[in-house]
Parts: sequence; C-alpha cells; structure tokens
Amino acid sequence: MKEQPILELKDLGIQFGGLKAVDKLNMTLYDNELIGLIGPNGAGKTTVFNMITGVYTPTEGDIVFRGERINGLPPFKVTRKGISRTFQNIRLFNDLSVLDNVKVANHSLAGHSVFSSMFRMPKHFIGEREMELKSMQLLKIFELDGLKDELAKNLPYGMQRRLEIARALAAAPKLLLLDEPAAGMNPQETKELMDLIHFVRKQYDLTILLIEHDMRLVMGICERIYVLDHGQLIAHGTGEEIRNDPKVIEAYLGEEVSIDAQS
Repeated sequence: MKEQPILELKDLGIQFGGLKAVDKLNMTLYDNELIGLIGPNGAGKTTVFNMITGVYTPTEGDIVFRGERINGLPPFKVTRKGISRTFQNIRLFNDLSVLDNVKVANHSLAGHSVFSSMFRMPKHFIGEREMELKSMQLLKIFELDGLKDELAKNLPYGMQRRLEIARALAAAPKLLLLDEPAAGMNPQETKELMDLIHFVRKQYDLTILLIEHDMRLVMGICERIYVLDHGQLIAHGTGEEIRNDPKVIEAYLGEEVSIDAQS
C-alpha cells in the first residue's frame, strides 16, 4: 500500500465569470513520482499550476500538500512549503547575472534576518557566502557555472530553460512543477532535457509534475499521465493506456500534437 500522497487535488475547480476553466479535478501524486499533465491548448493545464502555486485561488475543492490544505496561500508561502515551478514563457531576471538569478531564489531560505543584512552583521556575510556556494553547485550540475557572470538575457534559449529549472531547485522544493520545459527546443536539446529531468528527480528526491506538448518527452519519462480537456479530466493512466485511449485521441483531433510516441 502506498504512503500518504505528497499532493492531492480534490474536486478542484475555478470559475472566471461564467467560464469554468477547471471543473472537479482529482489528482494524486506520491513521493518521487514523475507525472505528466497533458491536453489540447486551452484545456486548463497552466490554470491547474496557477492554483497549486497560489497565483489563483480555487473556487471549489481542495489542494492538499503533504497532508496540509494550502488553498489561498500566497505564492511565497507555497514556495516555503516546498513547491517550486517554471513557466511556459521563461521568466528570468534578464538583466541579472546567471549566478544572481539562482541566488535570488536562495534568499527564500536565507538563514539571516533583514536586521543582520541592514547592519552588515557577520551572520549576513556567512549567509550570503552559503547562498553563493549552493547556487554555484546548482549551476555546475546544469553546466552553467562557466557562465555565472553572463546576463541571463544573453544565454541561448536552451540554457535559459536550464537556468530557470536551476532557479526553481534553489528553493529546495519537494514538488517541482515544469510548465512546457521543452517548448522551443530542438530534438537534441529535448533529449538532453529528458536526461536532465531524470537526473534532477533522482538527485534531489523530488516529485515532478510536467506539462508538455512534446509527446516523445512525456511518453518517454512519465510514469503516469493525466489528460485534461476543457477543464475536465478525461483520462488517467500509463503512457500505453493514454496513447490508446479513444477519448484522448478524440481530444487531440486537429491538434499538431501526435500522441504516438513511436512516430
């Protein structure tokens, strides 16, 4: 029998005016799983991420993280609980260095106070040094340490994606939400990303929830997959089960996304 879920979405829903963007969604994630969330454009996938991370407050249902209901918590408190995310459109601090982008996320776990920073006390300098060391360790893992002084906006697209994931990990999450991490990548970059996601999950003992349109990536790394269409869950299962599910095939008709991972 499995342990207590790390994340439960119970009859989760949100309504904008007269539009139900997500309706009675139920999902369960366990420790160290790598789970996919897929669906056509406009299915409500990023809205689900926004509710989990406190950007939106659900209008119905519950979000339970590690046994605690977190509905309505602001994003910074959700991060402190142990949930980090990346975004569909890369959101880096473009005019900060690669190193400073990661250090910014480390500040959420800083051991020194505002008081010690204001008065430049020893605890401040010790904390800053620790954050820099942790940030450099992450950059090395992501092969970005040699670019630590480069402005984030000057990095190639694939490296910006890597930096965004490194920054999300700097907050020491137990649940990592990746929103279309392979968007805009070529096949070689996507393959390297798949390997990186596997490594990150194992190295940091993480649960990962992944939104992605690249079905080769989803089918290649996800142990289970949830499928949304028009805000409702239409299927859940292994890659093989999802690939052959008539409802999923119908939902993707007209989309430029093939659900056949072998094609």
